[in-house]
This record gives sequence, structure tokens and C-alpha cells, in this order.
Amino acid sequence: MQQYNVKIDTFEGPLDLLLHLINRLEIDIYDIPVAEVTEQYLIYIHTMKELHLDMASEYLVMAATLLAIKSKMLLPKHEEEVLGDELEYHLEEDPRDELVERLIEYRKYKEAAQDLKTLEEERSLMFSKPPSDLSELSKEIVMDRVELNVSLYDMLGAFQKLMRRKKLQKPLSTKIARQEVSIEKRMEEILLDLKNFRGKKSFYDLFPFPQKEQMVVSFLAILELMKRKEIRIEQEGNFAEIYVMSLEGAELIGNH
Repeated sequence: MQQYNVKIDTFEGPLDLLLHLINRLEIDIYDIPVAEVTEQYLIYIHTMKELHLDMASEYLVMAATLLAIKSKMLLPKHEEEVLGDELEYHLEEDPRDELVERLIEYRKYKEAAQDLKTLEEERSLMFSKPPSDLSELSKEIVMDRVELNVSLYDMLGAFQKLMRRKKLQKPLSTKIARQEVSIEKRMEEILLDLKNFRGKKSFYDLFPFPQKEQMVVSFLAILELMKRKEIRIEQEGNFAEIYVMSLEGAELIGNH
């Protein structure tokens, strides 16, 4: 398969990925189960590498940090030590404290940025001119907001599930006769499929071929279509199934 690097704006760094995992697993940010979060984080890192997604070195630095914290938490805790005839008690520093502080600070700025973005969107709807027909504009704004409900991390999680499903369903012997398909060609096929379908299609139905190379090409094609805003992604809730539709199909549904 050809090398194809994808860079998506929703990749905001390792802290953003950690916040996503904390929210997804419904974890208390002040009491992070480091072993579980580290395992999930490394799975995402491995998936990014397999998909040749542009990944800054800071993701690997955070992985090393999580492993170091995990190691420290496995060490025995010494809560007392004898100095002369007196017994002095002291509490050791929690190795997670620094990471928690960084996450809380990052979440604060992330929420502030989102608030500013919302204010910007609201202000952009104010006009000092005679009333105009803004129905088309309002449709675009609503559709853009819906797209943001599904992050790139959600898509990676869905791809991980897909890979596990296909692995379990894989027959004992297979013959691979299909030729390699380029990302651009697969984008055209997916878009045509969605337009002909004229409705919401399950994310998993866009992967008809069991070969890993074909699944990776299809996934990268979907990411690129998301980036170009040619498809719409929906998910009703956390862990719910993801649906995909062409923007043309979404408009037809909206009109009905």
C-alpha cells in the first residue's frame, strides 16, 4: 500500500487525546487509573502509526510519561521513617499530580476556546442590513455543528472495533485477488455509494473487503472526505454506532 500521511485539524495533541479517554471511560480526572488509561492511549498510538497519520513526537513523550507514572505507582509506598528515637510520618507525592494539573489547565483553556468560538458563531449571525434569505446559510451552520459531535478519536475507536471484528470473522484460508486501490479512487467509490444510498449508512458497511490494506485505504478515504466536508458523520451518544452520509444526502433528508 502506498504511503499516505493525513493531518486532521482535530488532532490537538496528547493532552487532548487523554481528555478524550477520560471522558469516554467516565473517569474521575482527580483519580486517574493510570494502568487502564496507559493501555488505551498506547492502543490509539499504535492505530495512528498503522494508518500513517502525522503524529508529533509529543505523543510519544506523553506515552513515556504515562509508562513512568505507571511504574512509580507500582513501587511500594514508604509512609514512615525513623529518625533517631522519633517516628516521622510523611505522605509521598502522588506521581499523577503533575499530569492532573496539566490536564485541568488544558481543559480550562479548551473550554474557554470553545466558549469564544460559540460567541464568534453567534456574532456572525448578526447583520446590520435589511432581512435576507439565510436559510441555506443556517443549514450549513447546523451541519457543521453536527460534524463536530464526532471527533477523530471517535473515528479511531470505531476503526479499532472494526479491525477486531474482521479479525474474528477472518476465514482459515483466503485468496487475495483484489488489486490495490488508491485513496482518491476509494474516496470516489465511497461518495458515489453514499449518494446512491440516499440516507445514513453504518460506518462498518463502508468496509466490504476483509484485507487490512483495503480497510486502511477505506478509513483514510473517509478521513479525507471528512476533512473536505463532503460527508457528514453522526453518533447519537458515547459508544453508539457511527453513521455516515453524503452532504447531498443530508440536505435531502433535511428537506423532508
